[in-house]
Amino acid sequence: MSNPLDTDAGSELFSSYEAELKLVQADLNQKLDQISELSGEPRKSAIRLAERTLDEANELLGQMRIEKQNIPSATRSKVNQRFRNFESDIDGQKRKLKTLSDDRKALFGNRYSDNPDSDQQLEQRQQLLSGTERLDRSSQRLRDSQRIANETEGIGRDTLADLQLQRETIQHTRMNMLESEGYVDRSVKTLRGMARRMATNRIITIAIITILVLLIFAVIYSKFH
Repeated sequence: MSNPLDTDAGSELFSSYEAELKLVQADLNQKLDQISELSGEPRKSAIRLAERTLDEANELLGQMRIEKQNIPSATRSKVNQRFRNFESDIDGQKRKLKTLSDDRKALFGNRYSDNPDSDQQLEQRQQLLSGTERLDRSSQRLRDSQRIANETEGIGRDTLADLQLQRETIQHTRMNMLESEGYVDRSVKTLRGMARRMATNRIITIAIITILVLLIFAVIYSKFH
């Protein structure tokens, strides 16, 4: 089995995947041991459960393969060794499961014979093989459907996050527009006040000039009369 966890040699996420993978491997080993003791329908059910557990182990291994790229190169060599050990363990479990799955006599019980001595036995064998193939295809379609559902769920989460971000942006823009409108209103009022004061000052200036001109004419007139 793989070496114990070395938290100094890997990231927190890698260590989490590693611990989870060890649990899955232990579960898979237990299922493989149970298969050896079964036959017929119980054996087929146990094989399907083991296959799903093996798929889960492979998914965790894929996540670890991605995550180990983010680990500093100074400690990556230890992580790579642990990762190779996990790969080797899972390959061994995969081969063992394949060997157990290929044991047709244990899988089909007394109904199976390598050299069928009657048409009925041959027909039963063909039906069982056909049923197994259909079951494999159905399992694969189920796994594909689950993968698509997970991908769709991820896309939905991303879309909701984008919509929330856009909503916050729109609200922020609206607040800025309202604030800008307030500034514009105050600026218009200020300009109108300035215009009124300028008009008043202009009238006062004209009045003063008019008075001065009249006074000048009055002084000139008084001097000549």
